[in-house]
Amino acid sequence: MNSDSDLQIAGDILEVPHLLQAPREHPATVAEFAGLAREIAADRSQWVHLVRYDATTRWYHRLRTGPGYEVWLLSWVPGQGSGLHDHGPSSGVLTVLDGTLTERTARGTRALRAGAQRVFAPGYAHDVLNDTLEPAVSLHIYYPGLTRMPMHSQQCSAAVPRDAEAGAAPAV
Repeated sequence: MNSDSDLQIAGDILEVPHLLQAPREHPATVAEFAGLAREIAADRSQWVHLVRYDATTRWYHRLRTGPGYEVWLLSWVPGQGSGLHDHGPSSGVLTVLDGTLTERTARGTRALRAGAQRVFAPGYAHDVLNDTLEPAVSLHIYYPGLTRMPMHSQQCSAAVPRDAEAGAAPAV
């Protein structure tokens, strides 16, 4: 019999492989989606060569997809904006990669500079625009993938939404 205790642990309990979770192949939480956006933003070689600027319409490119989510790259020349909209049933992460974008919501206006992130839930209405003199680039992750983008009246953010075409390119 032991004098201190009959229970003894051999080895380091934290090294027991069956207690460790296997790393996930795809993000599954808001924090993991935000982390994916930061990871892509930090590795310019993944996206900078794809960016195009179009003065007649906002340019966009689907960068990647995964189970239930999409990652989009968008460029914004001075004066381009999304219009007031929400993302239907999709949640999202908006990350500014280059330049500055302005986000307008019913709660106010904020400048989003390179590195800024916004995480939003379904139904979050906003207008994003480039009101600077320099182009901007942003990354958008939607979960589930974007299938609806209801547009709202600019006069009132609480206006009844007008559905955008299903499957349309993302506003933001």
